[in-house]
Amino acid sequence: MTIKDQSGAGKVAGTITLDDVNSRTTLRDLIRTRVREEVARYNARPASTDIFHGLVMPDGAELTPRGFRMPKKRHIDWEQQADKALDAFGKNGFFVLVAGRQATDPDEPLDLAPDTDIRFIRLVQLVGG
Repeated sequence: MTIKDQSGAGKVAGTITLDDVNSRTTLRDLIRTRVREEVARYNARPASTDIFHGLVMPDGAELTPRGFRMPKKRHIDWEQQADKALDAFGKNGFFVLVAGRQATDPDEPLDLAPDTDIRFIRLVQLVGG
């Protein structure tokens, strides 16, 4: 399943592909799965990697045009990042379109297929919510 990140102006800024997403999941679980995957990818990279590409900025990071720069490579806690992302969603920092329809309730059940169009629309650059 591929998720597209899109700006409020409609420009696709990036994509992330997720494996093993349950076809019958909630928006909350989709957000948490997405964040867990992007953190796992960052944590698995070599120590020289200082840019984190994620939905919300980790503590201590700095916003750059390429992503969130970590002053020093460190392990990121995916659960903390997921909590920040859900908080940002609740504060309208981003919204999610699933098959062209806005999902508004994090506990809303979603029916997903591998080709379902999922878009995370960022209204502003997210700095931890």
